[in-house]
Amino acid sequence: MRLLEMNHIKKSFDGQEVLKDISIHVDEGEVLSIIGPSGSGKSTLLNIIGGIESYDKGEIIINGAAMSAMNEKQMTLYRREHLGYVFQFYNLIPNLTVKENIEVGAYLGSNPLDVDDLLHTLGLWEHKDKIPSQLSGGMRQRAALIRTLVLRPELLLLDEPFSALDYQTRLNVSNDIGTILQQEHKTAILVTHDLSEAISMGDRVIVLSHRPGTIRSIIPISFEPGLTPLEKRNDSHFKSYFNLIWKEFNQNE
Repeated sequence: MRLLEMNHIKKSFDGQEVLKDISIHVDEGEVLSIIGPSGSGKSTLLNIIGGIESYDKGEIIINGAAMSAMNEKQMTLYRREHLGYVFQFYNLIPNLTVKENIEVGAYLGSNPLDVDDLLHTLGLWEHKDKIPSQLSGGMRQRAALIRTLVLRPELLLLDEPFSALDYQTRLNVSNDIGTILQQEHKTAILVTHDLSEAISMGDRVIVLSHRPGTIRSIIPISFEPGLTPLEKRNDSHFKSYFNLIWKEFNQNE
């Protein structure tokens, strides 16, 4: 089932074109990775999907409904009930415990998941009574993800969610989150600068050009079912995907 469709999207800031003729779709249960050079409009594209930024031309269809036809109340409901946003920085409330931070998110939802179950699943149960400053960066990002997942979002928007982590922690956390996305059949769009991350977590990789951002290529990714992101990195097909996308990416230079 097609969850999201963008048709010929164009966006400019102060007369400078940032995105040009962007047409993509995301199917239910799919993880779509987006890579591109700095300034190619990756985060802007994510913000447009999230209803944070407007767009100048084109159309976005969500579950069969046109975004342009939504009024302010409908847009608020769309963001609250259907989207989950995970940023580079954790945005946890500093004086609340891990569990309390997640319960704040659950309070906003009409049908939240069980907080305790998610804490167990993502390995934070033993840390549930700690405040964010007592956690490692990886644990804070897990807490931020749980706070998002508890709302049962139809679509997860992941804006470079691991870039603030050290390399080893980044591998472990991206592996954990990627595995959960697979197991729970979640739909997500991941913006990243990391080619290996894009390949190991995504079902398709979209390569954007320099500004104005256009779609240079869309590359389907297929591994043996059931492999974790870390296992995919060790798969014999991984290098071929990496070299193909690296070649596409470097055409931007």
